Amino acid sequence: MNTKVYHIAEDKKEYILKNAAEIIQNGGLLAIPTETVYGLGANALDGKAVLGIFEAKGRPQDNPLLIHVPDVSWLERYCEEIPPLAYKLAEFFWPGPLTMILKGKPCIPKETTCGLRTIGVRCPDNEVTAEIIRMAGVPVAAPSANRSGHPSCTTAEAVLEDFSGRIDGIVDDGACQVGVESTILDMTVSPPKLLRPGGLSLEDIRKVVPEAEADESIYRQLRKGEKPKAPGMKYRHYAPKAPVTAVFGRGQKGADYIKERIKEDEGVICYEEYLGMFDGYERRSLGKEGDPGEHARRVFEVLRSFDRTDVTHIWTQCPGEEGLDLAVSNRIKKAAGFHVVSAE
Repeated sequence: MNTKVYHIAEDKKEYILKNAAEIIQNGGLLAIPTETVYGLGANALDGKAVLGIFEAKGRPQDNPLLIHVPDVSWLERYCEEIPPLAYKLAEFFWPGPLTMILKGKPCIPKETTCGLRTIGVRCPDNEVTAEIIRMAGVPVAAPSANRSGHPSCTTAEAVLEDFSGRIDGIVDDGACQVGVESTILDMTVSPPKLLRPGGLSLEDIRKVVPEAEADESIYRQLRKGEKPKAPGMKYRHYAPKAPVTAVFGRGQKGADYIKERIKEDEGVICYEEYLGMFDGYERRSLGKEGDPGEHARRVFEVLRSFDRTDVTHIWTQCPGEEGLDLAVSNRIKKAAGFHVVSAE
């Protein structure tokens, strides 16, 4: 299979949108840009096309997918028993990095829901992708466009590394602005429950829904027998080839802890302020301490970059669990398989 890369330019935009929509309509696989990460898209109503996502990613088939819609008016086409609160949240946060878990209609095939009665729905804040969905006339199932378990992709170049020759096309709209996946909020329970922290913070959600809670599973691995209600809950995710140890400890303490233990053939991810401590090692900056937006934009790319090295182990400083850093911390812990140590 020849994977075609479509670079967005104004003079070719109509051509690209038409071709991209046809790939979806014809049951193909298309990597699409969003504000969070690139997604690997297929017609969410076509079970065979959706199975192609699982095959291309090597994704376990009990890991449910999200569907993407271009605006809130599409909700009633694919969901039922929609609570008024869902429309209120959509008014505040759509288009944007919020996925809502709702009761799905029977038109959504089991291949998309992994047999659940619920479906995650979001409206991405990317007009190119929104227009592709409108032109295709169907919702697009689109998990992150990376091989299963690997760090997510925030550029089209990274997608091509993972999927060249495995999918039909990639729409290149530049680097993603958020850098971590969407926040997933379960609207089928009361109060609503955060299942995955992401590009929209729990603090911002609570400005609209003060009673929203965080599910305990975001701080740990699922227990044996627990069934994931949303993507990213069950399996080791976001991991480079080398094993990762996440170090909790503010600033200098965390850097000192790593410095005392790092070996010659190991690598480190740390805040910008402490890079100088690791001269001679493979080192990457997560951005300045206290800049969660930059941490989110960098985390996946720095994790992926170690796959181009020979390091045998990666140490990484891990941010706290407030605001957007909760999502970054969650991704780092999952990359580490929850191998977390404290420097405090």
